[in-house]
Amino acid sequence: MFGLFVKTERFSFLVYLPILNTYIMKKIFLTIVATTAILISCKQETKKEATAVVTPNQEFNELLKKYNEGKLELNPINATYAGDNRFNDQFPNFLSDEYALKAKDFYTTYKAKLEEFPFEKLTTSEQLSKAVLAWDCDMALAQNSFKNDQLLPINQMWTVNLTMGQLASGSSAQPFTTVKDYENWLSRLDQFNTWLQSAKTRMQQGIKEGYVLPKSLIKKVIPQFKGLAETKLEDHLFFSPVKNFPSDFSEEDKKVLTEKYTTILKNKLVPSFTALYEFLQKDYSEAGLAASGIDALPQGKEYYQHAIKNYTTTTMTADEIHELGLKEVARILAEMEKVKEQVGFKGDLKAFFDFVRNNKELMPYTEPKQIIENFNAIHERMKPQLEKLFGKKPKTAFIVKQTEKFREASASAEYNPGSLDGTRPGVFYTPIPDASKYNVFSDEALFLHEAIPGHHYQISLTQENEELPDFRKTLWYSAYGEGWALYTENLGKELGLYTDPYQYFGMLGMEMHRAIRLVVDTGLHAKGWTREKAIQYSLDNEAESEASIISEIERYMANPGQALSYKIGQLKIRELREKAKNSLGDKFDIREFHNQVLETGCIPLALLENKIDDWIESQQ
Repeated sequence: MFGLFVKTERFSFLVYLPILNTYIMKKIFLTIVATTAILISCKQETKKEATAVVTPNQEFNELLKKYNEGKLELNPINATYAGDNRFNDQFPNFLSDEYALKAKDFYTTYKAKLEEFPFEKLTTSEQLSKAVLAWDCDMALAQNSFKNDQLLPINQMWTVNLTMGQLASGSSAQPFTTVKDYENWLSRLDQFNTWLQSAKTRMQQGIKEGYVLPKSLIKKVIPQFKGLAETKLEDHLFFSPVKNFPSDFSEEDKKVLTEKYTTILKNKLVPSFTALYEFLQKDYSEAGLAASGIDALPQGKEYYQHAIKNYTTTTMTADEIHELGLKEVARILAEMEKVKEQVGFKGDLKAFFDFVRNNKELMPYTEPKQIIENFNAIHERMKPQLEKLFGKKPKTAFIVKQTEKFREASASAEYNPGSLDGTRPGVFYTPIPDASKYNVFSDEALFLHEAIPGHHYQISLTQENEELPDFRKTLWYSAYGEGWALYTENLGKELGLYTDPYQYFGMLGMEMHRAIRLVVDTGLHAKGWTREKAIQYSLDNEAESEASIISEIERYMANPGQALSYKIGQLKIRELREKAKNSLGDKFDIREFHNQVLETGCIPLALLENKIDDWIESQQ
């Protein structure tokens, strides 16, 4: 979340829109052509040199190490989430011109250095790394040419201020076990304060240039800053570490640190939060857009096509994706009709959606801990079947937690990766604003997606793979990562789940949710749909609650294109499984297929298809 750093569907910072002149558009077009050529060349050159013996290229692997180090220095928050604590005191001003130039120079330099290593001088694994690194650089350079990463720095779900709130809670990736840890966070907070002040300045600039959030999103951001501006010191989220000192801290250390945290909150952070709250409430709200889609902003249409490529790792157009979505919605609706008939419901499908949404029998809990226990029970039920589908399982531990209160109202269920060394567990966060209204009908599919064998397997196995260069252990390509997680939802019956028709309906509902995304995301950002039209389309075609649907639609508004990645990736992995099964017949091994998909980590879909094609050929 990508997104920012957490998964929801994110693992690294997400950036947005541009003002593009003709020269930049030409450069981006040439970049896309060059990247596509590299992806194709990787497969062709690998086959051409298959008979040659190539030893590992030490110089190339040193380049990969330096690239990874450079990326961690560019984004020290990513390093913290990876469990690399060397940069825990750092928070660069991502909104400054200096930072933008530094990032551009970094990616331009490494893209040029790649040309020094011809494919025939690299091993098969190194060839794949070259193709992935080229794609990474190309997409970063394209995004860095856009203005929205600077002029739209805050929204209700994805932006770095929310990530800092998670870290401030003391229960996330930022460690608070030593005095030095506490001092590191103070240093990081001081730099974060600079970012907060820059955010207001950039948003004022955004008003002048036409880069402003829709009014409906601004309404969701305001309460987040209201809480940070008005909460009493002793109850403040950013005061949490002081209330949870380790038992081995001396009284003197506690006293000094309490004074320092009190000072930075009172004199810097709270005034900055207050200034932003007042700005959002008045000037920014008044300037908020009535339109819902990104095409209402300068060069929005051009950006959206870039976002499609960035998130789906394909060259599909908005029209193609919209039509695919309509077909998938129709297919899944037909499956839902079968479940409705199975349970004996009298009425049309839309009435069945309302019945499922409001069925009190599907809301059996009164306490959040009961919901957490249910997810753990799902895990226990499926454990015996995991061996049949997966030959490799991660060593990194896994836990389920309730989403923190400060962001729970607008959050979706999500996965936060464990540390690279496995000492910090992966976490499946689930929001539970009101346990008595929590509907369980999709919990089995949700656990498969966010936890096991979805994101926890996919991310942890990547991080634990010692054969991968470090830079590939923390990459996040949504089409692959979210595509895999959605694919795993369909494994429920093979894993001994979905014996309850409502849970199977929940799986169909989650798949429908992702199919609807293809329709509404393209509708919002390329076809002039309003927020209200997108909400109604969702209400007509899925059983999610209206509150949940509104939150989802506003999520798509905040981050164009990201929602497309799930279904595009899932359909590709399903296609590759069928291709392998049909080609190999009795030789097809589902455990090995899953290993082939997972072992390389996040890669663009074209490279994944090349890899599976080569595996099929080798098995024949």
